Amino acid sequence: MTNGHSDSELAEIGPPEQKILDNIQKNNIDFLQLQFVDILGIVKNIAIPSEQAEKAFTEGIYFDGSSIEGFVRIQESDMRLVPDASTYAELPWQKDENGRGTARVISDVRRIDNTPFEGDPRNTLQTSLEKANKMGFEVNVGIEPEFFILKMHDNNPTIEPHDVGGYFDITPVDQASPIRRKMVYALQQLEFEIEASHHEVAKGQHEINWKYAPAFKTADNVVTFKAAVRAVAQQNGVYATFMPKPISGINGSGMHTHMSLFKNGKNAFFDKKGEFGLSDVAKQYLAGLLEHAPALTAICNPIVNSYKRLVPGYEAPVYIAWSDVNRSALIRKPASSTTAGTRIEFRSPDPACNPYLAIATMIEAGLDGINRELEAPAPVRENIYDFDSIKQEEHGITILPSNLGDALDALEADDVICNALGPHITKEFIATKRDEYADYLVSVSPWEHDRYLRVF
Repeated sequence: MTNGHSDSELAEIGPPEQKILDNIQKNNIDFLQLQFVDILGIVKNIAIPSEQAEKAFTEGIYFDGSSIEGFVRIQESDMRLVPDASTYAELPWQKDENGRGTARVISDVRRIDNTPFEGDPRNTLQTSLEKANKMGFEVNVGIEPEFFILKMHDNNPTIEPHDVGGYFDITPVDQASPIRRKMVYALQQLEFEIEASHHEVAKGQHEINWKYAPAFKTADNVVTFKAAVRAVAQQNGVYATFMPKPISGINGSGMHTHMSLFKNGKNAFFDKKGEFGLSDVAKQYLAGLLEHAPALTAICNPIVNSYKRLVPGYEAPVYIAWSDVNRSALIRKPASSTTAGTRIEFRSPDPACNPYLAIATMIEAGLDGINRELEAPAPVRENIYDFDSIKQEEHGITILPSNLGDALDALEADDVICNALGPHITKEFIATKRDEYADYLVSVSPWEHDRYLRVF
């Protein structure tokens, strides 16, 4: 099915699919969730009884795409989900007291003639990776999504942090340590190679890190990670949110993204003779990210709330610059003890973004820098937060868009990023986000009531 067979040619059950069918029977799996994401990155699924699993792998499962955000119009609604056997996982939080369970498999969205659907974010990322492959590159990506654990009241989330801990605090201040440990156990059962977990800077804020992987696998992992964290939190009577800035006056949650290109099995970003150990390819890739940063912001910071995080003073990057030591810059070159670990870190994305679209557009921005042999500016080693406007201008530093409307303007003006998304997703994404921003501009907030209602 995933190799372009016609609708009349049913896929045969191969060894990976047969192994899944055997595991479904052996491990008492009653339901199989076929998961996919819409253009906003929201996870959707169709759950089928396990008896229908073979049909899913041979024929796909049909569904109405007109009800999914940004997919298709009502007159062209029939779509098909084609499961990717490599993503099969049994969900540890879905086992009942009798040992019966549920598994999931991430699926590609195709039209009824089995052609790839241009509105499927997974397809967008695959297309970008094929471009990198044609240039001889394999793309590795590591992700650091932060999140908040909040208290619940009457089965609804509050904005009260679950604990009062700070950066790297331990129990008893970090009261969520047992919950985070359960999250790690669940992720390990899902074959994540967990590297570290810790309390973050803000009250109730946390981070769990896992090993980098090929870009496509990492995007799938982000979707799985968020589902696992939320499910374990719910089982423990709290709420996990990946909203970028749920609480005023404290740090927001980022999704720092580490990237490297490999060529012929070697890290193309490393050059022991290069400044900071970076190759020309790495600096060109970095320059591409800097040039396209305003447009990338619309994809990597896609909701109104994202821009409450992207402000000076809360450790979020707002300045379009790079550094080897400075976390106030948009891009950082992290220290590494190995050749393979040489990479660059793009610090502006937040966990509200669609990981497939965010990674795809970041890759395309970097590849554009390589193709055009862009020259990276000099790194900024001072704290940019201390710069006044004159010093920013001296260093040639500009800032990211300060709101969703400006970010969408930058996206519309950037042909490289729009081409990476394709015309369908570009049109639907911008239209949806324009509506969201327009709704925000005319809404009246509690802050305005508190500030003005009794004064004027």
